[in-house]
Amino acid sequence: MRSTSELRDHILTAARTEFARYGFAGARIDRIASAASASKERLYAHFGDKEALFREVLAADVAEFFQAVQLRPDAVPEFVGGLFDLQVRRPEHHRMVAWAHLEGLTLEEPTADGQPLPELAVAGIVEAQEKGYVDPSWDPRDLLVLLFGIALAWAHWPDPAALTTSSAVLAHRRAAAVEAAARVVSPARPQT
Repeated sequence: MRSTSELRDHILTAARTEFARYGFAGARIDRIASAASASKERLYAHFGDKEALFREVLAADVAEFFQAVQLRPDAVPEFVGGLFDLQVRRPEHHRMVAWAHLEGLTLEEPTADGQPLPELAVAGIVEAQEKGYVDPSWDPRDLLVLLFGIALAWAHWPDPAALTTSSAVLAHRRAAAVEAAARVVSPARPQT
């Protein structure tokens, strides 16, 4: 017999799969319950309603995404490479955010231990600017958003060839993303 914690984890795992595939509107509670080997009543007892379940999965995914890749002030372009790698390994994280945007759901800032996770990355950019690794003319939050855009660009490309498992193609794309980030963050050189 599963503990309450195990049942909750099974429901969250099943919900992540369902929501990433079908979005909030297309997901079905009966499929989630079936995949988790739980009754719909148990699911509702743990999470209240479908939106609360979606939000819990989304919050966990976004927090995991931010925690999986740390921004080091001396390696800001490599942060983009780490984000690229994470998107390749765990595309459901990005899909969940995309579905939330498409559904018009307001996203809450991801936190861990009460601390807003994006602020850690912003603080890393500020430190990188202070140490001369990153152009100080960038607003740190704007730059963070742009770095995410570079890292996730292939996930948005509307060409069927964008989906690939070729390690050579993925390595090339990762290298291009890191190089683009390096050019974006590079401190401006005085003209001679």
